[in-house]
Order: sequence, then structure tokens, then C-alpha cells
Amino acid sequence: MKVIYENRVKALGSCVNEFQGENMFIIFGDNAPEELRDYCYSVDVNPINGTILAGQTLEVGGSSYRITAVGPEAPVTLAGLGHCTINFSGQDTVDLPGTIYVENKPMPEIGVGTVIRIVEG
Repeated sequence: MKVIYENRVKALGSCVNEFQGENMFIIFGDNAPEELRDYCYSVDVNPINGTILAGQTLEVGGSSYRITAVGPEAPVTLAGLGHCTINFSGQDTVDLPGTIYVENKPMPEIGVGTVIRIVEG
């Protein structure tokens, strides 16, 4: 198993649960714009070790999700800003360029200390 990306949630914005009805969550580094900060899970800006691709696995805490599509901007903003939207729709086409889409399963519980990881193999 190769770890492509790994991070740990440092803080929760006061409105992070508002996107649960849309089956998605947002992570962002410390430089999140003020108007978005309350809607994001705060993480460090960490490097990506490889290429994020459909077919890999997103792990959030103890839950695993197969990646179904990767927006072309998602790896760029993830590596540069710690910013990415994770969408649990299961779709295999990209609507939003900064989004990673994963299989349609219930969203995980996320709290301070939750590890977010993308693995290959």
C-alpha cells in the first residue's frame, strides 16, 4: 500500500455540518478565506506523493471509500492550499474541478485528530 496523501484534522469550522445534506465536506489549510473558514475542516498543507487517481482509496478515520473521479484542480489546490472538496455522490464525471468524488456511502464522523489519507493498492 502506497500513501499518496495524508493529513490530520486540526480544527472544525462552526458550520461544517451544513454540507452533510449535500454529501460532501471541505478541507482547507490555515489560509482559508474568512468567508469559508466556518465551513471547513482545518488541516496542514501537506505534499502529495504521486498522482491522485480514480480507483484509489480515500480513508477517513476508520472508513474507506473508492475514489470515482478526480477534478483537475483538486491535486493543485490540495498540495498548494490544503484545500479540497470531497463529494460522496459516487459519480464518475467531474462537475467541480476542485473536487474528489468517492463512492456513495454514508459520510464518516470527522473530528479533531481524524486522519484523512489517500492510498494506492
